[in-house]
Amino acid sequence: MKAMNLNKALNKKAQGFTLIELMIVVAIIGILAAIALPAYKDYTLKAKFAEVVSAVGAAKTAVEICYQQEGTLTGCSGGAFGIPTDIAAAEGYVATLETADGVITATGTTDVNDETSIITPTEETSGKLTWVNSGSCVAIGWCKE
Repeated sequence: MKAMNLNKALNKKAQGFTLIELMIVVAIIGILAAIALPAYKDYTLKAKFAEVVSAVGAAKTAVEICYQQEGTLTGCSGGAFGIPTDIAAAEGYVATLETADGVITATGTTDVNDETSIITPTEETSGKLTWVNSGSCVAIGWCKE
């Protein structure tokens, strides 16, 4: 009698998952995928756009040096006073980068949805420059204001 009860117990454990249990697991995985994939896509685009932000940073430093040496932002343009020349053809994720009288405009390629970063310097009375970013990257959170 005991042997028969043991066989029933073993057979009960060997049944596997029920259909409803499998359906619940599939539903949970579907919900997680629906949330994770858009977030991952935005994360990868933001990481690619970091190349554009980095290119702007190099030009920004050069504009600050130009301003300190010349005392004005006029003439602090691409290719002058040690400022990198403007980029007209795409390099990596940077489609264009232009510097005109201290204002730096960078546009990403289609890989980063053609988003822009436009930083504008303002002369302070203390002789410092403050920067404001007004590009489309600010609205979507890919760069700081």
